[in-house]
Formats: sequence, C-alpha cells, structure tokens
Amino acid sequence: MAMIGLEAEEYDRKYSDIALIKRISSYFRPYLRNLVIVVIFLTLYSLTNSLVPVLTRFALNNLAVNQDFVYLLFVLGLILSINLLNWIFNYFRQINSAKMIGGVVLDLRKDATNATLKHDLSFFDKTPTGKIVSRINSDGQDFSQTVELSIELISSIFIIIILIIFMVFINVLLTLAFIISIPLFFMVALSFRKIARKKTLLGQRARANVNSFVKESVSGIQIAKTFRREEKLYKRFNKVNQQSYEVNLKRAWVLNGIFPSLGIVQGVVIALLVYFGGIGVLEGVISGGDLYLFLQSIWLLLFPLFIIASFWPAFQAGLAAAERSFSLIDAEPVVKQNDDIVPGKFEGKIEFKNVTFRYEENKNVLENFSLTIHPGETVAFVGHTGAGKSSIANLIARFYEFQGGNILIDGVDIRDFNLEGYRNQLGFIPQTPFLWGETLENNIKYCCLTATRDEVVDTLDKAGGYDWIEDLSKGLDTFIGERGNLLSMGQRQLVVFARVLLEDPSILILDEATASVDPFTETRIQEAVEEIVEGRTAIIIAHRLWTVRHVDRIIVIDDGKIVEEGTHEKLMDKGGKYAELYNTYFRHQSLEYIEEVKKLE
Repeated sequence: MAMIGLEAEEYDRKYSDIALIKRISSYFRPYLRNLVIVVIFLTLYSLTNSLVPVLTRFALNNLAVNQDFVYLLFVLGLILSINLLNWIFNYFRQINSAKMIGGVVLDLRKDATNATLKHDLSFFDKTPTGKIVSRINSDGQDFSQTVELSIELISSIFIIIILIIFMVFINVLLTLAFIISIPLFFMVALSFRKIARKKTLLGQRARANVNSFVKESVSGIQIAKTFRREEKLYKRFNKVNQQSYEVNLKRAWVLNGIFPSLGIVQGVVIALLVYFGGIGVLEGVISGGDLYLFLQSIWLLLFPLFIIASFWPAFQAGLAAAERSFSLIDAEPVVKQNDDIVPGKFEGKIEFKNVTFRYEENKNVLENFSLTIHPGETVAFVGHTGAGKSSIANLIARFYEFQGGNILIDGVDIRDFNLEGYRNQLGFIPQTPFLWGETLENNIKYCCLTATRDEVVDTLDKAGGYDWIEDLSKGLDTFIGERGNLLSMGQRQLVVFARVLLEDPSILILDEATASVDPFTETRIQEAVEEIVEGRTAIIIAHRLWTVRHVDRIIVIDDGKIVEEGTHEKLMDKGGKYAELYNTYFRHQSLEYIEEVKKLE
C-alpha cells in the first residue's frame, strides 16, 4: 500500500555508479581552484587534529620528569595554539567548501531547469509540476549533502593515515591486528549499499508526491472552497504525507542502522585488542601507558573509519538524487528539429500533408489529415469538443510532435526551422489567459523587453483600448498578482492580446480569445481582431457566432477529419454538419434568434 504512486517516471533512467560518479565529477571542474584550496586546508586541518593526542602523550610522559610551571604553561600554550590553527584551517576549508558545493548545485539546477524548459507540452501533460520542482530543488539539496559527505571522507582518510603511523610507533603488532580488522567495517557497510539506494529513491519519489499535491491543491484552492472540499483536500494530503512519512522512515532505518551495525564490529575489535594487549602488558611486551594511549588512538580513529565505511551506503542517497536530476536533464524532447533554418518574415501559407498525430499510442487524433491555408487567409475551425481543432493549432505552434506526414510553412517543413526563430513568427492566444505575477507593463512586454512605453500604450489601443488602464491604482506599473488575479478575466485577456500584438506575428492563432470574457470586452476584442488579422494568416478555434461570420473560410472538423468547408452562408444553405453545429452552438447568439424569442414572449 505504501508503494502506490511511487513508480518511476516514464523518462527515468538507470545509471551505473561509475557513470554517475564521472558525471558528477564533471560538475566540479569549474571549481577546481576551490577544490584545491579545500584539499590543502583539509590536509592541514587533519594534521593538526591528529597531532593533539600525540602532543598530549608527549607532554604527559615528560611532565613526570619536568614539573616546571613554565614548562606546563608552554605545553598548554602549544596545545592551545594547535587548536587555534585547527580552527583557522577548518574555517578556510568550510568557506571554500561552501562556495564549491553551492556552485555545483547551482549548475546542476541550471541544467535541470534548462532541460525542463526545452521540453514540449506532452512532457508536462504526463509529469506533474510538483514532481519537476522536487527534482530541481529538493534532489539538488540532497546532492549537496552528499558532496559535503565526500569532503568529510577525504578528511577522514588523512586522519586515519596520520593516526596509523602514530600507532605503529606505539606497537606494531597491535597496529597490524587492528588493520586486519578494518575490512570487517567495510563488509558490514557495503551490505547496506543496494537497499540504501532503493529506499532513497522511494523516499525522494514520496517527497515529490507531497510537493506535487501541495502545488495542485494551492492552484485549485478556489474550486475546493467553492465546493466546500477543504476537509477532503486535507484528508487526501494527510494520506500522501503519511505515505511519505512511512517510506522515509524506512529509509531512515536503513541509513541509521549502519552505525549501530558498525558499532557491533567496533566492540568486538576493541574487546580483542584489550584482551591481547592485556596479555602483552602481563608479559612485559607493552607498557600499560602505551596500551592506554594505543586504545585512545583507536577511539579517535574509529569515528573517521566509520565515516569512510558508511560513506558508500550514504553516498547512494546522493547518487539517487543525481540519478533523478540527470534523468530529467537527459530526457529527450519529443519535438525535434531536422535543421536550423532561421526564418525571415513569413508570407503565411500553411500546408498539412497526410499528417498523423496522437497524444497516446493507438489512439490517433488526426490521420492522413491534409489542408492548405493561403497567405493572409482567416480560417475558423468548428466542431464538437474533442474533434481535433485545438490539436491542429498546437501542431502549427510546435507544442507537440506529429507522428506522420508533413506540415509546411511557405513550402518549408516546420521541422527544418530553428524553433525559437519559428515561434517568433507565431502569435498564440489561448482561451484561458495566463499572466505572470509582475507589473502590467512587464506582462505586455514579455515578448519584447526592449519595447518603449509608447509602443505598449499604442498596442493596448489596438487591443481594445487603453482607457481601462487608467482606472488601475498605478496604471501600467500596477502589480497584478499571481496569474493576474487582481484583474478581471476580460482584462487579463486584453493584456494577453496586447502581448501577442506587440510581437507583430506573421501567423496568428486564437483559441477563441473571446470565449471567457464579458460582452463589453468581447466587443473590444472583436474590433481589434478585425484590424490585426488584416494581412496575416489567422487561425481561429471558433466558439462564437461573430467569429464564424467574419472569416474567409470555415472548416468543420469531426473526429479528426474535414467534413465541410466554405463560408457561413454556403454552409448554411447546404444544411449539413455545420448547420447542425450552428443550430446547436451559435444560433442562440444571433439577433434573429433573440427577436424570435421576444415574439414568443
């Protein structure tokens, strides 16, 4: 039950440990200077840290012979100086370590975000936004903790080398006996490796589910409140949160079980060393003081040894985080370009030649679809919901990849164009407007950051008038809130319309931009549409009567196929599918229909 919803994403990949380590190491190359500084100060830190017990032993042995107060002060001052140096070395190590780790995580998040932004819409259709955020943010943080662990590993290795050299001078046999026992620590630690990687991956997926649910819940809070479902939403969150708790608790049991297991080995090794060392004291092979100092050195040695032994299982957490991040980075975009032609100004001829398209396998939305739209022509697509109207517009905009056939713009396959340059020539106005949590002016200038305020005002005039802006508290400098929630739906659509107009596209696609606005705003946009479609190729997904009566050609789509095309009058005279759609969807908007209703009243 706890594993439901924790499956891998479609784009997830499996990487070997070696491949991951090589990939991770490439992120350290730009920070080689910081890495060298860290290693230098780490060496000095480890050296001074290891010298403290050595000097303590030397001082204690000589204190019995030389009991002078000045000598005692000298010894205390020397130990204090070493500890001060230890603090200084550690300070510079930590500063450069923080810069290096921060830089590596910064670059990893940059690459992950850049790869995400390049994906087509089909990627976001299948992947919840919260899970993407979790991979970029939370997994990047997990990765940084593993980098810190790696630095601790290097420090531990230095300390072990210095302490073992010191132990050899105390007693070679006991040192050899201890060295022989070291593989036991690694055998126990490595036994946790695979399960640690598995539990960490599940834990990260569970946490991503929580992030995804919170993101979706906050986005839909208005709907939840409208239908009084806050309690239900809270219960669903508790379920997801509880799953994350249980999965990550199991992960913690595995990772935290490493040290107690190593502690058992530690107890056995020390017990054996005390036993055989005690025999050595009785036989006069080693003095009691040296045995005591030897055991003290072992206690100092065991912590860094634990760090090294537990490194690989704990490192799996970082490898799991890196694997998730690299899977996101390496996921292949579905929309691909065959060439990199930078287009000039389009004339606007659009040709569909035997195009086949589907969102899901074995379920074609379009099949062998063919259509020609002439330059400067305004075309309206009408049809029932799910007929394929928006899919045609999305394919022209290159939001999705088609599986067969060709789509040509001015005789060139759209897959041969540079994608950024191609979209510069297209204007897309969705039915539901989206605005950024920015000022009104910056939202309009989103496509053209260098546009002047006069150009913005002029564009607003063309997109339905500027007068409503004056009613806002700060005019164009008004901060409109997240998703533009401080504006009405009609005002948001006017802003989106102005944003597209400012870009001056050759081809305009409108997913019925007036479908969700009030009649007054609709009239404004209708007037603007009449002006801006002049001289451009325009494609309109039609939901309103005004639209279908003011286009050059109406194309009726049914089940992904063109069933009728022509002007409003010709199609009505024909009395076919369009006449049926008109009477179902459009007739009630007409003046004739309103007058008929009034007569009946």
